[in-house]
Amino acid sequence: MQIYTQQIVGLSGPSGCGKSVFLKSLADLIESRGNIKLAGIHSKAIEAPKWRQKVQLVPAESFWWHNTVGEHFQHPMNKDHLVRLSLATDIARNPVNQLSTGQKQRLALLRSLEKKPQVLLLDEPTGSLDNENTASVESLVRDYLTNNNAAAIWVSHDPEQLKRVADISFKMENGKIESVQR
Repeated sequence: MQIYTQQIVGLSGPSGCGKSVFLKSLADLIESRGNIKLAGIHSKAIEAPKWRQKVQLVPAESFWWHNTVGEHFQHPMNKDHLVRLSLATDIARNPVNQLSTGQKQRLALLRSLEKKPQVLLLDEPTGSLDNENTASVESLVRDYLTNNNAAAIWVSHDPEQLKRVADISFKMENGKIESVQR
């Protein structure tokens, strides 16, 4: 599989078929047998933390280790992004344990974008969102890719979503990519 800048590659398949494992291997979070390169440089030639800054995984269920939202960000939160994603501009003060699942999903995406990755690995980034917020996330990701010459792999169980966002889609079965869907 080859991914180009400003491209979204869709990935679908039944639950448990290996989509999340595939993304984790691309992010160098688990051992892989594949040959993974970014701009011609092998993943093993770059220290894992630096690779993960360039190839950011946004998991379906994000991790939160500090008490408040703002503590998870290195810089002040982008207020335009917050408004665009229907999040309060003062959400940085909110306790994480009072966030909805959908708020956590949108904030995890913003936390990843803050690092300016070259590749976004999106594991069902809108799985807990309504249609309006889903459209906002889709638009923000597309704009990010265009403005930053980045690429993305977008995992979704929604075939209509992949038709909207993906330039090309693959279907995974039993841990292998089985077919291409355009």
